[in-house]
Amino acid sequence: MSKKKNNPSAPVEDESTVVEMVDDEGNVYLYTEEVIIPVDNKRFAILVELLEDEPEDDYEPEVIIAKIILDDEGEDLYVEPTDEEFEKVQAAYDRLFDEEETVDEAR
Repeated sequence: MSKKKNNPSAPVEDESTVVEMVDDEGNVYLYTEEVIIPVDNKRFAILVELLEDEPEDDYEPEVIIAKIILDDEGEDLYVEPTDEEFEKVQAAYDRLFDEEETVDEAR
């Protein structure tokens, strides 16, 4: 996917950030930010696909990792991370949710 930018005007039921992604063919996809994970002094977002129609029971939404950088106007721009960044963010995400599960089990 090419240029990716925050789309605060997109319809969404709650206060979450909606990100509009445009692929090389001009197709537009909407994602919501699940969590932002800092890695190596950079910000990365875990983005979950938003669907216009009700999904089928066994449908799993697409989940992607995007690096957040600032454009010339100071707005968040979501871009594809390098392979190395992707692996680091994936590991940090796994650790984050492993820690949450451990805390929940201790309660």
